[in-house]
Amino acid sequence: MKVQWRGVYPALTTKFKQDFTIDYEAFLANVAFQLSSGIDGIILGGTLGEASALVGNEKSALIKVTKEYVGDKLPVIINIAEQTTEGAIAAAKSAQQEGADGLMMLPPMRYKATNDETVAYFKAIANSTDLEIMIYNNPIDYKINVTLDMFESLTACQNIVAVKESSRDVSNITRMINRFGDRFQIMCGVDTLAAESLLMGAVGWVAGLVCAFPRETVAIYRLIKVGRIAEAIAIYRWFLPLLELDINPQLVQNIKLAEEKVNLGSEIVRPPRMPLSGDTRVEVLQIIESSLASRPSLPDYLSI
Repeated sequence: MKVQWRGVYPALTTKFKQDFTIDYEAFLANVAFQLSSGIDGIILGGTLGEASALVGNEKSALIKVTKEYVGDKLPVIINIAEQTTEGAIAAAKSAQQEGADGLMMLPPMRYKATNDETVAYFKAIANSTDLEIMIYNNPIDYKINVTLDMFESLTACQNIVAVKESSRDVSNITRMINRFGDRFQIMCGVDTLAAESLLMGAVGWVAGLVCAFPRETVAIYRLIKVGRIAEAIAIYRWFLPLLELDINPQLVQNIKLAEEKVNLGSEIVRPPRMPLSGDTRVEVLQIIESSLASRPSLPDYLSI
């Protein structure tokens, strides 16, 4: 199906059983709640999806299971994070064969490519597939900044259509719009900058805490888009302590613990990750429980 590249796109966690095999039943239960909450797309196999711990054909299986469940209700995007151009092209082709509707793409992993190498990498993958692509620009975590000049080169690829903007510099949204207009759809990729990014022109939100709090996430997005800013900001201010759990090295464990506390998953992660423990777990639980105790009532955002 055609991807609109706007709205709320959860970067879903991958659910595991006690033996660390994928728990598809728990995964689809979360997907069902996301759908009922009004999300606009799904992203699989990202950092929150523990992509680095998925093996064999598990990414392909997740695509198949998700597409079979959601059908044409909304698009399913798979993250491409590979070490070589050949590997990324193979992953893109596999994703298309398994039914993915689009790709989210990181620069080459592990090797810090030059600007020219990064552009060549993106172009080679774009030229190998018919799927539309969202470039994931996250220089903080992945050490490669996709600059405006690099995006200028990427305009030659008609299927590179969006960017997940995670540079932590909100003004970069204005720079992109000033230079390219609406050539690239801009999706905010940092939970703690979502409201600010949407107000400055981002058209979507690739979200993390949405895995546990989809209604609040979608409500903020929709309220901002119809100009009900005060209502959105009130929810956002309540949400911020939770959103800050996303900008942390243990974001996967943080968000999975939040999912468990709202009955939308469990805190099981695949080694070498381990569930939170000690003082860190106590601190995160305090944030979650305090937020749940003061959880705001939401307007009828689904009718917006």
